[in-house]
Amino acid sequence: MNLEKTLMNTLGIEITELREGKVIATMPVDERTWQPFGLLHGGASVALAETVASIGGFELVDKEKEAVVGLEINANHIRGKRNGVVTAEGNVLHQGKTTMVWDIKIRDEEERLISVSRCTLAVISIKKDADA
Repeated sequence: MNLEKTLMNTLGIEITELREGKVIATMPVDERTWQPFGLLHGGASVALAETVASIGGFELVDKEKEAVVGLEINANHIRGKRNGVVTAEGNVLHQGKTTMVWDIKIRDEEERLISVSRCTLAVISIKKDADA
């Protein structure tokens, strides 16, 4: 998987733990992830949350036949943050044949809750091109 030209790379998101049904990732809080007033952008937090859910969801499907895509995400931003690093922990709540639901909590270095999200993923069929 080439992450060089992805949003993950742009935002500095790094996966630090990946196991069945759980993903942990970090993201810096800096000029890449600030909103205009110097605080962590809510959209950056949502991008981190959906990234965690999507990577976790992909680990749970048959990679030869299926993929996952975001279907819905919601977020509550609890606390602001100006700098440092945030850590997202995502855990699968529901794993069905066509959908998954993930719970994602984003915390700062002191374990204070920054944001909480719930992300629904759609499990889609993929067809590999025989000539590709």
